[in-house]
Amino acid sequence: MDLSLNNPEAGFCRDCLHYQERHARRCESCGSPRIARHSELYALTVAHIDCDAFYATVEKRDNPELADKPVIIGGGKRGVVSTACYLARIRGVKSAMPMFKALKACPDAVVIKPDMEKYSRVGREVRTLMEELTPLVQPVSIDEAFLELAGTQALHRNPPARTLARFAHRLENEIGITASVGLSYCKFLAKVASDLDKPRGFSVIGRAEAVDFLRNRPVTTIWGVGKAFEAVLKKDGITTIGQLQQMDEGTLMKRYGAIGQRLYHLSRGEDSRQVHTRDSAKSVSAETTFNSDHADAESLVPVLRSLSEKVSYRLKKSGIAGQTVVLKLKSANFRIRTRNRRLDDPTCLADRIFRTGLALLKPELDGTKYRLLGIGVSDLSDADFADPPDLVDADAARRAIAERAVDRIKSRFGRQAVETGYTFGRHSSARPQRDGGETE
Repeated sequence: MDLSLNNPEAGFCRDCLHYQERHARRCESCGSPRIARHSELYALTVAHIDCDAFYATVEKRDNPELADKPVIIGGGKRGVVSTACYLARIRGVKSAMPMFKALKACPDAVVIKPDMEKYSRVGREVRTLMEELTPLVQPVSIDEAFLELAGTQALHRNPPARTLARFAHRLENEIGITASVGLSYCKFLAKVASDLDKPRGFSVIGRAEAVDFLRNRPVTTIWGVGKAFEAVLKKDGITTIGQLQQMDEGTLMKRYGAIGQRLYHLSRGEDSRQVHTRDSAKSVSAETTFNSDHADAESLVPVLRSLSEKVSYRLKKSGIAGQTVVLKLKSANFRIRTRNRRLDDPTCLADRIFRTGLALLKPELDGTKYRLLGIGVSDLSDADFADPPDLVDADAARRAIAERAVDRIKSRFGRQAVETGYTFGRHSSARPQRDGGETE
């Protein structure tokens, strides 16, 4: 092992990986200015890796003519932006922005419809490289994940920081895309760090500096604080994390409930969540076989809603979310139809699962009689980053708030305490045969 590891002030070059004993502005070996240096660099093991403008970068990789052009991934003129390359972002293009506004901000942009099959394939290639670093890989979405590298130093003959820099090299050389790395002692700050220096970033937040680092940052830095909750905090005069650091836990919980406890701990850089895998569960689903076959929406839609609520309950109970909604139908002659749709973000909300499933069901209402209906989600990940505010559907936030209020009532009085208009008094036509659960 290099003697530089015994020097807490030593860094290394992110381009050639050469250890840097002295505080030089450029690498002593290759001359690169990209030096990683931090007093806790070799003691930190929790990482967050986030691919840079993933969809757009994949498209540029596959078409070199796009390299110097602003690229937007999204729908037509009436659609919205899924993501955009950094050239387009500099011009003001943002995810979830209506396409007409994006093209007004960047009229020379090249617009490409999403190719989710291709992005998923590349995402699996990235995941494979991650799993070569450590078995503890926790996917957040198709293009990002948390990694725990404690105990991997002997295997890779490098400290985690240098192993991650080598990974970034492999990503560029073998897959042709780039990623930004955040390294810290907990998941919250690893995620924050990965956003600090995009693209091709490598940022470190140590334990000793955490409170000072967070003090002047906006409250939206804390996961779970979106625009709606930011407005609530602002109304109470709270705009920075430093203000939260001055408040005691009891006051925050009294004002904001369970999220107040989260605000208290995360504002101080305290995050006990562990990096974990979800290998045992590939999907969460529920399905029902009918007493008699049905072809009409009046019979099928209420059952779809009820099944969506079952799936949502299991997801929330397990603290996970799914990014692909899968509809399953079995016709009277036992032929199976499956339809799926990948969401922009993971979800654990019954409302979102149901509405996506309903959109998949409607084209199948072609007179075919069905004996079985099922709904589920796959591409599972941690629920911490699920269901961000919907900038397109203004009512979605209100429905999410209402659903969580209903969840609280059900947790206190039982799952049958509240029913929706879709399901109330409409269970007699179906009998459960297999309750889906978590399936491979």
